[in-house]
Amino acid sequence: MSYNNNGEPNKSTGQYHSMKGNLVETIGNLTGAESWQQSGKEEHAQGEAEYKAAQAKGYAEGTMDRLGGKKDAVVGAITGDRQQEASGNIRHDKGEAQQEFNKNA
Repeated sequence: MSYNNNGEPNKSTGQYHSMKGNLVETIGNLTGAESWQQSGKEEHAQGEAEYKAAQAKGYAEGTMDRLGGKKDAVVGAITGDRQQEASGNIRHDKGEAQQEFNKNA
């Protein structure tokens, strides 16, 4: 996989390598070049794996934000700290949106 500079999976590069792999495989199919076919299949699979890894990481981060936000909102509500409650609700909503964006289709 070709993770980003931080060693983290990336959706964009995963999609790029998936599409590039498909293109290389297609060229191999059209020309009969088995090495291109195999190389394209491998790059496509690596791109798909990177995309799915980035998606799972994003979903997990969203889950952590959602839970942390809910905790902050509840603590804020119990203690009467409206600012903590509001910021917890915002963090919860952000986590929920991140989960939605990264869920499996």
